[in-house]
Amino acid sequence: MSAQMIRRARPLLGTVVEIRLHGVAPRAADRALDAAFDEIASVQECMSFHAAASDVARLNAAPAGVWLDVDPRTAEVLALMRAVASRSAGAFDVCVAPRAVDAGLLPAPSARAPDAAADWRDIELGAGARVRLARPLWLDLGGIAKGYGVDRAIAALLAHGVPRACVNAGGDLRAYGAAETVYLRAADGSVAGALELADAAVATSSSGATPTHWRGTRGHAVAPGRSASVVAPQCALADALTKVALALTPTAAQDVLAAFGAQAALHDAAHGWQALARAA
Repeated sequence: MSAQMIRRARPLLGTVVEIRLHGVAPRAADRALDAAFDEIASVQECMSFHAAASDVARLNAAPAGVWLDVDPRTAEVLALMRAVASRSAGAFDVCVAPRAVDAGLLPAPSARAPDAAADWRDIELGAGARVRLARPLWLDLGGIAKGYGVDRAIAALLAHGVPRACVNAGGDLRAYGAAETVYLRAADGSVAGALELADAAVATSSSGATPTHWRGTRGHAVAPGRSASVVAPQCALADALTKVALALTPTAAQDVLAAFGAQAALHDAAHGWQALARAA
Protein backbone atom coordinates (compact mmCIF):
# COMPACT_ATOMS: atom_id res chain seq x y z
CA MET A 1 0.00 0.00 0.00
CA SER A 2 1.33 3.46 -0.80
CA ALA A 3 2.00 6.18 1.79
CA GLN A 4 -0.66 8.40 0.29
CA MET A 5 -3.84 7.30 2.06
CA ILE A 6 -4.68 4.59 4.62
CA ARG A 7 -8.15 4.08 6.09
CA ARG A 8 -9.31 1.99 9.04
CA ALA A 9 -12.60 1.68 10.94
CA ARG A 10 -13.69 0.08 14.22
CA PRO A 11 -16.96 -0.06 16.19
CA LEU A 12 -16.52 2.30 19.16
CA LEU A 13 -18.47 4.98 21.02
CA GLY A 14 -21.77 3.48 19.92
CA THR A 15 -20.97 4.02 16.25
CA VAL A 16 -18.34 3.16 13.64
CA VAL A 17 -15.23 5.28 13.98
CA GLU A 18 -13.27 5.80 10.78
CA ILE A 19 -9.74 7.18 10.70
CA ARG A 20 -8.07 8.21 7.48
CA LEU A 21 -4.37 9.06 7.26
CA HIS A 22 -2.39 10.64 4.44
CA GLY A 23 1.33 10.75 3.77
CA VAL A 24 2.37 7.96 6.19
CA ALA A 25 4.08 4.68 5.37
CA PRO A 26 2.07 1.55 6.26
CA ARG A 27 4.05 0.48 9.34
CA ALA A 28 4.08 3.96 10.83
CA ALA A 29 0.39 4.27 10.00
CA ASP A 30 -0.41 1.03 11.83
CA ARG A 31 1.30 2.31 14.99
CA ALA A 32 -0.48 5.65 14.79
CA LEU A 33 -3.85 4.03 14.14
CA ASP A 34 -3.46 1.61 17.05
CA ALA A 35 -2.64 4.51 19.37
CA ALA A 36 -5.60 6.54 18.13
CA PHE A 37 -8.09 3.70 18.47
CA ASP A 38 -6.68 2.85 21.92
CA GLU A 39 -7.37 6.41 23.04
CA ILE A 40 -10.96 6.24 21.82
CA ALA A 41 -11.45 2.89 23.56
CA SER A 42 -10.13 4.38 26.80
CA VAL A 43 -12.59 7.25 26.56
CA GLN A 44 -15.39 4.75 26.03
CA GLU A 45 -14.24 2.70 29.03
CA CYS A 46 -14.07 5.73 31.32
CA MET A 47 -17.26 7.48 30.27
CA SER A 48 -19.72 4.71 29.43
CA PHE A 49 -23.13 5.07 31.05
CA HIS A 50 -23.63 1.30 30.83
CA ALA A 51 -20.33 -0.21 32.04
CA ALA A 52 -20.43 -0.82 35.81
CA ALA A 53 -16.73 -0.04 36.28
CA SER A 54 -16.70 3.25 34.34
CA ASP A 55 -16.09 6.58 36.03
CA VAL A 56 -19.62 7.63 35.10
CA ALA A 57 -21.19 4.58 36.73
CA ARG A 58 -19.06 4.97 39.86
CA LEU A 59 -20.03 8.63 40.18
CA ASN A 60 -23.70 7.84 39.63
CA ALA A 61 -23.52 5.30 42.47
CA ALA A 62 -21.39 7.38 44.86
CA PRO A 63 -22.88 8.89 48.02
CA ALA A 64 -23.22 12.67 47.91
CA GLY A 65 -20.16 14.50 49.21
CA VAL A 66 -17.68 11.66 48.73
CA TRP A 67 -14.61 12.42 46.62
CA LEU A 68 -13.74 9.88 43.90
CA ASP A 69 -10.52 9.59 41.92
CA VAL A 70 -11.32 9.42 38.21
CA ASP A 71 -9.33 9.16 35.04
CA PRO A 72 -7.77 12.52 34.11
CA ARG A 73 -9.67 12.39 30.83
CA THR A 74 -12.98 12.14 32.67
CA ALA A 75 -12.00 15.13 34.79
CA GLU A 76 -11.06 17.07 31.64
CA VAL A 77 -14.45 16.36 30.05
CA LEU A 78 -16.27 17.39 33.23
CA ALA A 79 -14.29 20.65 33.36
CA LEU A 80 -15.23 21.39 29.74
CA MET A 81 -18.84 20.47 30.51
CA ARG A 82 -18.90 22.94 33.38
CA ALA A 83 -17.54 25.70 31.13
CA VAL A 84 -20.22 25.13 28.47
CA ALA A 85 -23.00 24.68 31.04
CA SER A 86 -22.02 27.86 32.86
CA ARG A 87 -21.77 29.94 29.68
CA SER A 88 -25.10 28.59 28.37
CA ALA A 89 -26.93 29.01 31.71
CA GLY A 90 -27.46 25.26 31.89
CA ALA A 91 -28.76 24.76 28.36
CA PHE A 92 -26.11 22.07 28.18
CA ASP A 93 -26.33 19.86 31.26
CA VAL A 94 -25.06 16.28 31.57
CA CYS A 95 -27.41 15.59 34.51
CA VAL A 96 -30.32 14.70 32.24
CA ALA A 97 -29.96 10.92 32.43
CA PRO A 98 -33.18 10.51 34.48
CA ARG A 99 -35.18 12.00 31.59
CA ALA A 100 -33.42 9.74 29.11
CA VAL A 101 -34.17 6.73 31.34
CA ASP A 102 -37.83 7.74 31.61
CA ALA A 103 -37.99 8.04 27.81
CA GLY A 104 -36.48 4.59 27.36
CA LEU A 105 -33.31 5.97 25.77
CA LEU A 106 -31.03 4.71 28.54
CA PRO A 107 -31.32 1.75 30.93
CA ALA A 108 -31.99 2.60 34.57
CA PRO A 109 -28.76 2.23 36.54
CA SER A 110 -28.67 0.24 39.75
CA ALA A 111 -27.39 3.36 41.51
CA ARG A 112 -29.33 5.17 44.22
CA ALA A 113 -32.17 7.41 43.07
CA PRO A 114 -31.13 10.86 41.86
CA ASP A 115 -32.26 14.16 43.34
CA ALA A 116 -34.66 15.68 40.79
CA ALA A 117 -33.27 19.15 41.54
CA ALA A 118 -29.62 18.21 40.94
CA ASP A 119 -27.84 19.77 37.98
CA TRP A 120 -24.36 20.41 36.58
CA ARG A 121 -23.48 22.73 39.46
CA ASP A 122 -23.61 19.74 41.81
CA ILE A 123 -20.63 18.15 40.03
CA GLU A 124 -17.60 19.48 41.90
CA LEU A 125 -14.01 19.15 40.68
CA GLY A 126 -11.10 18.94 43.09
CA ALA A 127 -7.34 18.99 42.72
CA GLY A 128 -5.90 16.49 40.31
CA ALA A 129 -8.61 14.22 38.95
CA ARG A 130 -11.01 14.14 41.90
CA VAL A 131 -14.77 14.57 41.59
CA ARG A 132 -17.64 14.61 44.04
CA LEU A 133 -21.38 15.10 43.74
CA ALA A 134 -23.00 17.60 46.06
CA ARG A 135 -26.34 15.84 45.57
CA PRO A 136 -27.26 12.40 44.23
CA LEU A 137 -27.56 12.54 40.45
CA TRP A 138 -27.25 10.47 37.29
CA LEU A 139 -24.88 12.00 34.79
CA ASP A 140 -24.61 11.00 31.13
CA LEU A 141 -21.64 12.18 29.09
CA GLY A 142 -23.13 10.99 25.80
CA GLY A 143 -23.53 14.57 24.63
CA ILE A 144 -19.82 15.35 24.77
CA ALA A 145 -17.70 12.20 25.18
CA LYS A 146 -17.90 11.09 21.54
CA GLY A 147 -16.42 14.38 20.39
CA TYR A 148 -13.77 14.14 23.10
CA GLY A 149 -12.83 10.68 21.87
CA VAL A 150 -12.25 12.17 18.42
CA ASP A 151 -10.02 14.86 19.96
CA ARG A 152 -7.96 12.24 21.82
CA ALA A 153 -7.50 10.28 18.61
CA ILE A 154 -6.31 13.41 16.81
CA ALA A 155 -3.82 14.09 19.62
CA ALA A 156 -2.45 10.54 19.26
CA LEU A 157 -2.05 10.93 15.50
CA LEU A 158 -0.23 14.24 15.91
CA ALA A 159 2.06 12.67 18.52
CA HIS A 160 2.98 9.99 15.95
CA GLY A 161 3.89 12.60 13.36
CA VAL A 162 0.98 12.03 11.00
CA PRO A 163 0.90 15.09 8.70
CA ARG A 164 -2.73 14.84 7.64
CA ALA A 165 -5.68 12.95 9.10
CA CYS A 166 -9.43 12.84 9.52
CA VAL A 167 -11.31 11.11 12.35
CA ASN A 168 -15.04 10.56 11.89
CA ALA A 169 -17.13 9.09 14.73
CA GLY A 170 -20.59 8.86 13.26
CA GLY A 171 -20.69 12.50 12.20
CA ASP A 172 -18.49 13.93 14.94
CA LEU A 173 -15.51 14.74 12.76
CA ARG A 174 -12.18 16.49 13.09
CA ALA A 175 -9.51 16.94 10.44
CA TYR A 176 -6.12 18.59 10.08
CA GLY A 177 -3.43 18.99 7.46
CA ALA A 178 -5.77 19.77 4.55
CA ALA A 179 -9.32 20.90 3.93
CA GLU A 180 -12.07 18.26 4.01
CA THR A 181 -15.43 18.54 2.28
CA VAL A 182 -18.09 17.66 4.87
CA TYR A 183 -21.70 17.07 3.89
CA LEU A 184 -24.28 18.15 6.46
CA ARG A 185 -27.45 16.15 7.02
CA ALA A 186 -30.84 17.53 7.99
CA ALA A 187 -33.08 15.96 10.63
CA ASP A 188 -34.75 13.71 8.05
CA GLY A 189 -31.40 12.29 6.96
CA SER A 190 -31.18 14.15 3.67
CA VAL A 191 -28.02 15.99 2.68
CA ALA A 192 -28.77 19.62 3.39
CA GLY A 193 -25.47 21.32 2.60
CA ALA A 194 -21.69 21.09 2.63
CA LEU A 195 -18.71 22.93 4.08
CA GLU A 196 -14.95 22.94 3.74
CA LEU A 197 -13.35 22.03 7.07
CA ALA A 198 -9.70 22.86 7.67
CA ASP A 199 -7.89 22.19 10.98
CA ALA A 200 -11.16 22.16 12.89
CA ALA A 201 -14.03 19.95 14.02
CA VAL A 202 -17.71 19.64 13.18
CA ALA A 203 -20.57 17.85 14.91
CA THR A 204 -24.24 17.55 14.02
CA SER A 205 -27.22 16.80 16.26
CA SER A 206 -30.85 16.41 15.27
CA SER A 207 -34.01 16.68 17.37
CA GLY A 208 -35.76 13.87 15.51
CA ALA A 209 -39.39 13.63 14.54
CA THR A 210 -41.06 14.55 17.84
CA PRO A 211 -40.56 17.30 20.44
CA THR A 212 -38.07 16.23 23.08
CA HIS A 213 -35.75 17.46 25.77
CA TRP A 214 -32.66 16.73 23.73
CA ARG A 215 -29.85 14.72 25.30
CA GLY A 216 -27.65 17.27 27.03
CA THR A 217 -30.28 19.98 27.44
CA ARG A 218 -32.16 20.59 30.66
CA GLY A 219 -35.41 22.50 30.81
CA HIS A 220 -35.23 23.37 27.09
CA ALA A 221 -37.76 21.67 24.83
CA VAL A 222 -36.34 21.24 21.33
CA ALA A 223 -38.76 21.49 18.41
CA PRO A 224 -38.97 18.42 16.14
CA GLY A 225 -37.30 18.17 12.76
CA ARG A 226 -34.36 20.48 13.54
CA SER A 227 -30.66 19.88 13.14
CA ALA A 228 -27.64 21.89 14.23
CA SER A 229 -24.12 21.59 12.85
CA VAL A 230 -21.38 23.31 14.84
CA VAL A 231 -17.82 24.02 13.73
CA ALA A 232 -15.38 24.50 16.60
CA PRO A 233 -11.65 24.16 17.33
CA GLN A 234 -12.21 20.87 19.22
CA CYS A 235 -14.73 18.12 18.54
CA ALA A 236 -15.83 17.87 22.19
CA LEU A 237 -16.82 21.53 22.03
CA ALA A 238 -18.63 21.06 18.73
CA ASP A 239 -20.47 18.05 20.17
CA ALA A 240 -21.66 19.90 23.28
CA LEU A 241 -22.50 23.12 21.45
CA THR A 242 -24.87 21.41 19.02
CA LYS A 243 -27.26 20.97 21.95
CA VAL A 244 -26.89 24.63 22.88
CA ALA A 245 -27.62 25.68 19.30
CA LEU A 246 -30.76 23.52 19.27
CA ALA A 247 -32.00 24.56 22.70
CA LEU A 248 -31.47 28.33 22.83
CA THR A 249 -32.79 31.18 20.74
CA PRO A 250 -30.50 32.08 17.84
CA THR A 251 -29.33 35.28 19.55
CA ALA A 252 -28.52 33.52 22.81
CA ALA A 253 -26.87 30.62 21.02
CA GLN A 254 -24.67 32.99 18.99
CA ASP A 255 -23.29 34.52 22.18
CA VAL A 256 -22.37 31.11 23.59
CA LEU A 257 -20.84 29.94 20.32
CA ALA A 258 -18.74 33.08 20.02
CA ALA A 259 -17.38 32.60 23.53
CA PHE A 260 -15.87 29.28 22.42
CA GLY A 261 -14.72 30.36 18.94
CA ALA A 262 -17.47 28.33 17.27
CA GLN A 263 -20.17 28.88 14.69
CA ALA A 264 -23.24 26.90 13.68
CA ALA A 265 -25.81 26.29 11.01
CA LEU A 266 -29.39 25.40 11.95
CA HIS A 267 -31.71 23.62 9.57
CA ASP A 268 -35.41 22.81 9.52
CA ALA A 269 -37.85 22.07 6.73
CA ALA A 270 -39.77 25.32 7.11
CA HIS A 271 -36.86 27.78 7.12
CA GLY A 272 -33.94 25.94 5.53
CA TRP A 273 -30.50 27.01 6.75
CA GLN A 274 -29.81 29.72 9.32
CA ALA A 275 -26.21 30.65 10.11
CA LEU A 276 -25.18 31.42 13.68
CA ALA A 277 -21.84 33.19 13.61
CA ARG A 278 -20.46 36.19 15.45
CA ALA A 279 -16.99 37.47 16.14
CA ALA A 280 -15.85 36.70 19.68
